[in-house]
Amino acid sequence: MSEENGRKDQAEAPPAEDGGVLLEMKVAEAEGAEAAVPGEETEPGTGTDSKRLRLPVLPLRGTVVFPAVAAPIAAGREKTMKAIDRAIAGEKLLFAVAQLDAEVERPDPEDLYRIGTVCRIAQMQKVPGGIQMVIQGDTRAAALEYTERDGYLEVVAREMEDMDPLDAEERAFAALYKEVHERAAEVSRLRGVPKEIVDHLLGGVSAPGELADLVAFYTELEVEQKQELLETLPVEARLRSLLVHLQKQIGLLEAQEEIREQVQEELGERQREIFLREQMKAIQKELGEDIDFQETNDLRERIGALELPEEARQEVDRELRRLERIPRESAEAQVVRTYLEIVADLPWSETTEEQLDIDPAEEILERDHYGLRDVKDRVLDFLAVRKLQEETRLREARESECDDDAQAEDDGAEAEASGDGDAPSEADATADDGEESDEAAPEPVPGYEDDRAGETLLFVGPPGVGKTSIARSIADAMGRKYVRVSLGGARDEADIRGHRRTYVGAMAGRIIEGLKRAGTKNPVFLLDEIDKLGVSFQGDPSAALMEVLDPAQNEAFVDHYLGVPFDLSQVLFIATANVFEQIPGPLRDRMEAIEFRGYTEAEKLEIARRFLLPRQKRRNGLLPEHLEVDEGAIRAIITRYTREAGVRQLERELGSVCRKSARKIATGSPEAAVGADDLRELLGRPKVHAAEKMEADTVGVATGMFYTPVGGDIMLVETRVLKGKEGLVLTGQLGDVMKESAQAALTFARSHANGLDLTEERLRDHEIHIHVPAGAIPKEGPSAGIAMAVALVSALGDHPVRHDVAMTGEITLSGRVLPIGGVKEKVLGAARAGIGEIILPAVNEGDLEDLPDHVCEQLEFHLVETLDQALAAALANGSIEGGTLAFSENGADAGD
Repeated sequence: MSEENGRKDQAEAPPAEDGGVLLEMKVAEAEGAEAAVPGEETEPGTGTDSKRLRLPVLPLRGTVVFPAVAAPIAAGREKTMKAIDRAIAGEKLLFAVAQLDAEVERPDPEDLYRIGTVCRIAQMQKVPGGIQMVIQGDTRAAALEYTERDGYLEVVAREMEDMDPLDAEERAFAALYKEVHERAAEVSRLRGVPKEIVDHLLGGVSAPGELADLVAFYTELEVEQKQELLETLPVEARLRSLLVHLQKQIGLLEAQEEIREQVQEELGERQREIFLREQMKAIQKELGEDIDFQETNDLRERIGALELPEEARQEVDRELRRLERIPRESAEAQVVRTYLEIVADLPWSETTEEQLDIDPAEEILERDHYGLRDVKDRVLDFLAVRKLQEETRLREARESECDDDAQAEDDGAEAEASGDGDAPSEADATADDGEESDEAAPEPVPGYEDDRAGETLLFVGPPGVGKTSIARSIADAMGRKYVRVSLGGARDEADIRGHRRTYVGAMAGRIIEGLKRAGTKNPVFLLDEIDKLGVSFQGDPSAALMEVLDPAQNEAFVDHYLGVPFDLSQVLFIATANVFEQIPGPLRDRMEAIEFRGYTEAEKLEIARRFLLPRQKRRNGLLPEHLEVDEGAIRAIITRYTREAGVRQLERELGSVCRKSARKIATGSPEAAVGADDLRELLGRPKVHAAEKMEADTVGVATGMFYTPVGGDIMLVETRVLKGKEGLVLTGQLGDVMKESAQAALTFARSHANGLDLTEERLRDHEIHIHVPAGAIPKEGPSAGIAMAVALVSALGDHPVRHDVAMTGEITLSGRVLPIGGVKEKVLGAARAGIGEIILPAVNEGDLEDLPDHVCEQLEFHLVETLDQALAAALANGSIEGGTLAFSENGADAGD
């Protein structure tokens, strides 16, 4: 701090004005003396004739040390430790001065005040992290020059003496001294300091200046205020300034005491209750039941703070009274206490503020998931509807309040008018009533209040497609808590509704337990694996779930364990299932199903690059630069090592690659690069052998397409016509529907023999054998009808079937082609197998919109309505001429 700033601080305090002028003169005189002998040096701790001292500096944070006062000091900073060591080596003298800013860790000269106190080290003890010591203030001193020496600050200072009054016996000064003495004692009394200590402390002081310094040190003042008192040399001015501070302290303490007394009066009744409870506690202690009383009292306080419905409040109060009467050791006491603790832990009124902004929700869904565009769109539609419903409810609530206020104003105006004028006639009153009736609020939308059907979402799809993770993303997007309950294998109604408390080991149901974990009454509640609920003699849990998921009933859901209604209407329930048909019909009716079809190969590739591979690198301790897996390797893993609709097995295989690579890096290899050729070494031989198209056109072999929960693929339908007993032989573990499709194809061929260029001899006395590899895998479905018909007609007429064409579709006896499902998955599987052209029912043309653009560009689609059109596209020598099926001889020769 500069000398001008020091003078400015003194000038702002009116009582110290004279002292400030004299202090300024003394500092200037001291500086002049220093300038007169610039080369003079003194040993640390020794003075000269002009009372100049060269001392180590002790910077103080948050306090000021006064002369004649012993102060405890904790030191730990490096500069301070060196300064103390220097003082110990000399006469144990230090220059204690306050910092301008206590936050400065390494103070420089400009960070210190100019006025401090010469102190002597009275006691010192080294402790972990520094030094604990007691210093005794000797006299004030003014810093003439700060310098840094050997890692600590040193000062050239000049001692400053107090300016005593001209007449210490003067009545005014004596009265001032006495007033400060008494006010200091009063402050100590208000702060609760024992009178004996105060009398001993103040009685040991006789000089007015020492009294001012002692009281100033122990009074709770800011550092700036204490520094101002330290810099005030006239004793009378110092006493007056100190008296002002003491009066302020007394006023503050008296105000606090008054507030304390008012609070005590207001809490008198409460204190009486506490007193009575303390007496009861003492009695309980004598009976050895004090712990039980404390637990019961805590439960009462927790439950008293809950916002319970009236019915629940009555039940809980009744159980509390029972608990107080029941001995602690009884089994019934444990049952009641457990019940009350569960009630106290439930979120009866706690809710999480909901966020329904569409853009942030879309960003979260895109961040956490790739693909699933239809699912994301449906989720965003759901959130948009929720947002508009909430805005409508709020708007109607505001309009209702405004209508109530307007009606109140109209009623008041009518009352004033009726008081001032004549009373209205009965006819007028009737007319007014009619006007009010005509201007009544608009009719409510029918069913609006309870129209919440579809609020429970059902995610249906194969394992690993993201059903559970997207439910968590919905919770993040809405700003709600997330809780998950697995229902797989639940076969007891009590799993949902809970057990009645009359049973030993009774507990609440999974719904109530989930809400207790969530800690809020409006979480996103995931009911996982709802299609795997069981049924036993103990009840049907799916029937209990109907009440939970029904918006018209769940606002008063009664768990058997609780025995009182609990509101579930604000919970957003989301269920997941693998097979939609396994869910009971009445339960399906209460949910809106969203189908997860699985990921395409391109989507799996992108998911692996964005999410799976980085996650596996982190789990296996790999940095991004340690391992590089190229796109070809990931595609090979997808097609040759996994066969699934989701990506769980894909992540396992990527994890295996990361572990093998981590082993190489741990043994000294700087980095690893994995290509498709390296997979056999890392993962072993391929685990999946995908079907491939035929190499050439073949008679009696058609390429069909099928779809399973793990994706689509192609299958070959082989037909042979042999001499022998007339009949149809079917092999390959075909289901009933596929057998019927084969029989329908044979009937079509016989009934349309002329149009198909088939001879009677070929159809008679021949055995027809249809086989669908692989024989160990059961097969079922109607979509193989076209493939069976094409293979049958090809074998009967010796017409080769094109090897690059795959087909799917159901057929009728008249030759019509009917639509089928799973078009997207079947086409993607055929494209993966190298097929170039696809035959589809014409009705399925709209399903092509679900296909990726690059797939549509590389394939040619034949949309057929009749089996003749399918045969013309599938057979190498077939064509449609004049609206009928025709076969060319050249194609037949080529096929042979």
